[in-house]
Amino acid sequence: MPSTAGPVRADVEDAARWLSGRVIRTPVLRSPAIDLLAGSRVLLKAENLQTGGSYKMRGALRAVGRLAAAGHTGVIAQSTGNHAIAVALAARQHGLAATVVLPVDAAATKVDRAGAAGARVVFAGTGLDERVAMAYALRDQTGHPVVDAYDHADVIAGQGSASLELIEQAERAGTPLDALVVPVGGGGGVAGACLAAAGTGITVYGVEPVGCDSLARSLSAGERIPVPPAATIADGLRPSCVGELPFAILRNALRGVVRVDDEQIAAAFRLLLMELKVLVEPSGAAGLAGALRLREERAGGALGERTVGVVLTGGNVEAELAARLTAPRLAELTTVEGAAA
Repeated sequence: MPSTAGPVRADVEDAARWLSGRVIRTPVLRSPAIDLLAGSRVLLKAENLQTGGSYKMRGALRAVGRLAAAGHTGVIAQSTGNHAIAVALAARQHGLAATVVLPVDAAATKVDRAGAAGARVVFAGTGLDERVAMAYALRDQTGHPVVDAYDHADVIAGQGSASLELIEQAERAGTPLDALVVPVGGGGGVAGACLAAAGTGITVYGVEPVGCDSLARSLSAGERIPVPPAATIADGLRPSCVGELPFAILRNALRGVVRVDDEQIAAAFRLLLMELKVLVEPSGAAGLAGALRLREERAGGALGERTVGVVLTGGNVEAELAARLTAPRLAELTTVEGAAA
């Protein structure tokens, strides 16, 4: 049941209750080395360990579950990969047919996982507009509803449950959050984070790759601004425009957007791998890259003893890309060990 009404915090709480036992309650990780670099306590929500490899499973399962209960027999989705995988898995779980529209340059790992989950995979161009047009053309042909990756109230609420869990886990650990950092593609996840944080005093930041900064530009302009996505290793963060429902939430609730480049994302990727032994995709590592940038951007140059939560949104990374991103660190370690010998 795609909704044109914007979700509120109660919807995130309802989604979290419904999803309890249906998704993994992922762990929160911490590294002293990362804390030192960030100048703050950093709590990392490992949604890369979620079913389907990303927090997209939360929103997809919530949306598809409600559609199945309403009697629909199939669903359609478009994305750069993770949302498609999640919708395919959710549809299979509920016995629905799934068709997913991916860009022609989608990561092979994500294409394979969507297909393995039972979805019919359709390719459409490289841009968001092309995928959306194809998705709605397929809707007209089949009568199946589109589960939009960004402009869907159930998707936003479901993805917001990851941030709500992180907030609760931090409180139970005696380290309540002061700030929350979430990567931005179409804005659904960070909009959900803002709803989860509503009324708590927690400030929320979005993170966008340099050149894929539709949200930052839209916030400055006061209206949604599309951008031609730049090349980036964070393939999940390159939609050309922030979603309408997310923007309606973010324009008043988000503290700001941090822009990060590929070098900073790659450094965060290596830090997570080497310090926490956690493999994330670059889009997921962008959140940590943004948290590290906060130290530089905030007045005074540090966050002191503040506690920052980061959602590691996904872990569906190509093996070749993971090897390429890891190589510089391995070369550095080899050089150090050789010098010591």
